[in-house]
Amino acid sequence: MLRPLYDWTMRLSARPKAAYALGAVSFAESSFFPIPPDALLIPMVIADRRRAWSLALVCTVTSVLGAVLGYVIGAFLFEEIAEPLLAFYGYGDKFAEFARTYNEWGAWIVLMAGLTPFPFKVVTVASGATGLDLVVFILSSIVARGIRFYAVAALLHRFGPPVRAFIEKRLGVVFTLGVVALVGGFLVLRLVM
Repeated sequence: MLRPLYDWTMRLSARPKAAYALGAVSFAESSFFPIPPDALLIPMVIADRRRAWSLALVCTVTSVLGAVLGYVIGAFLFEEIAEPLLAFYGYGDKFAEFARTYNEWGAWIVLMAGLTPFPFKVVTVASGATGLDLVVFILSSIVARGIRFYAVAALLHRFGPPVRAFIEKRLGVVFTLGVVALVGGFLVLRLVM
């Protein structure tokens, strides 16, 4: 089952409109969608390393735009949308505690969340809900998301063929490790928060 999905993603990455799908996933992930854009970015860069920098740019720009949507959700639709969204991800009870210290450390929180597996959407909504300065929020998001996506692109650009061969040879193991890392990240966050 994994092989057809992998092959489909690799074929999609060669199409001219693939960057639109990547941009849509990156946008949505920053405000409400649970799947990170790396799920598309990685195979797309592996398929065509020449596009690494433009794909990283697409991820960065659309992720920051999606982050602004998350900020707006937090600022203007907290009770209607943000509270159920935070509850869905298991952060509803701890949000009040989180909000008290948020503005003091907001820029650093945005930077750290943008670079790590921490669900970035939680931070974008929290930034709006707690009234973090919008300029600080946007600048921190640009820096964090830019570093994250350009680092992935740079590594894949540099080591593309061996990475692709490794993934294709051990697709099941790579997928399993990816799922374990994703679930593990959420479990660690629940323990920390």
